[in-house]
Amino acid sequence: MTDEIQPFLQGSASEGEDEENGNIISSDGETTPHVALNIQKSPAKERVDDEPEGHKISNCDTIIHLLKGNIGTGILAMPDAIKNSGIIFGSLGLVLMATICIRCMHILVHCSHELCRRTNLPSLSYSDVAETCFATHSNDKIKRLAPIARKIVNLFLCITQLGFCCVYFVFVSQNLKQVFDHYYGSLDYHWYMLIILIPMCLLVSVRNLKYLSPVSMVANVLQFLGLGIIFYYLIQDLSYTWEVKYVASLQQIPLYFGTAIYAFEGIGVVLPLENQMKTPKDMKGWNGVLNTSMIIVSCLYIATGYFGYMRYGEAVEGSITLNLPVHEFLATVVKLSMSLAIFFSYALQFYVPVDILLPFIQRRVSQERQLLAEYILRYSLVLFTFGLAAAIPKLDLFISLVGAVSSSTLALMAPPIIDTVTYWESSKMTKKRIFVNCMFFLLGFVGFLTGTFISVGNIIKYFSNPH
Repeated sequence: MTDEIQPFLQGSASEGEDEENGNIISSDGETTPHVALNIQKSPAKERVDDEPEGHKISNCDTIIHLLKGNIGTGILAMPDAIKNSGIIFGSLGLVLMATICIRCMHILVHCSHELCRRTNLPSLSYSDVAETCFATHSNDKIKRLAPIARKIVNLFLCITQLGFCCVYFVFVSQNLKQVFDHYYGSLDYHWYMLIILIPMCLLVSVRNLKYLSPVSMVANVLQFLGLGIIFYYLIQDLSYTWEVKYVASLQQIPLYFGTAIYAFEGIGVVLPLENQMKTPKDMKGWNGVLNTSMIIVSCLYIATGYFGYMRYGEAVEGSITLNLPVHEFLATVVKLSMSLAIFFSYALQFYVPVDILLPFIQRRVSQERQLLAEYILRYSLVLFTFGLAAAIPKLDLFISLVGAVSSSTLALMAPPIIDTVTYWESSKMTKKRIFVNCMFFLLGFVGFLTGTFISVGNIIKYFSNPH
């Protein structure tokens, strides 16, 4: 999509049209301005829009991809989230958080459908939706915010994905350190990070996502195998309910929020997956693809958090794999398989910021140097995530910080803004809807401020006294 959008009136074959004003009359009799956008498709978008029908994905495939997009290092941090909230407050809070996040995903899907109808476009990405909702508004001042909205969403998408990559570096190196230190003696944490740096660079050198599909399949198998074994450990020797705290201190709650919202990391994959579905309408509905997959994800989150905290109590680590006994073969298999799965997932998360930043870089170099510029960008981003991970090796604080800063913005704050702007001039924008959108935004904003403040404060404390 171009940086500036020039709306112009255009007819529609599927809807009735008000010839005098150039507006579309929808099926419910409501008249809305019909705007088409001057869009320059990215290569990735062209692949999705022009994909043959035979290459579209089924509902079952979509559910699997949604499960993979939401189940990562976040689920392994759920016991730590419960530790920072208490068993009752944390469990009920996860139910509420899941409900709100799923609702925000539905908001994004509904807005995408409405904006596609207005513009005659086949599909829109997250940043496209953010830009188009402002660009199709009748107020000129609001229209001028369209490019800014797109850049803000892209910025936070980059922050989110690079934050995940930093967490992956920390996760893999800490789990490898536990295993190899047990068998071969203690080695500094940073050496393990340095060891995996070269394989990471080789992995991100793969420019085509098609060649990463087998890697993604292996990561899925290893991850779900590891989760199964983790639950085997978690359901043994549970504490009594009166031995754990029900509600944590007020100062810990922002850390809980950051970790919990980090886990609901899949809002960025909802629209791309829907755009590739054979039957996109099946994404919505009370028993649709989105609700089915996210309810499964939410149940896994709550179960992992509850049993993990009941099993290890206040001794729970930033990743539950770090609590598993090192001397047992099965636990060692879990640590290695989850490390390998997260390592393979790095390249998939890494693809998003590269896809966003690469056009900006390539516009500033000659045609002959574009391939070189792309590799410099890829390796620079790897070194950037490596440097941050090496500087802040506290997995729990890193997860909470990434969740508070970026996940709360994309999962809670942006969708209600997009919904309000999209339907502001519509009869569907009732006072109740405005109130709900305001509540969702305020929850995300308060979590953003408090979670970031507490996480940064704890990181500063860590640097002051690392031991």
